[in-house]
Amino acid sequence: MASATARGGGLIQPNAENRYEVSRADLPLSCPMPGMQLWNSHPRVYLAIEKTGWAKCPYCSAEYFLEA
Repeated sequence: MASATARGGGLIQPNAENRYEVSRADLPLSCPMPGMQLWNSHPRVYLAIEKTGWAKCPYCSAEYFLEA
């Protein structure tokens, strides 16, 4: 599972992974996330993850899991 937060200042490749682990600092959650390259991705959609700890993007089917 990839961490969705860009480390080292680089952009995250969108749609490269199917599962992302996100933290509360990443909320509100959107796919693609702000740190992802947008040129080859889908329109930004906001995902409700706060209640269940899990969300799935309706465009690319990426799954997001909220760190405990």
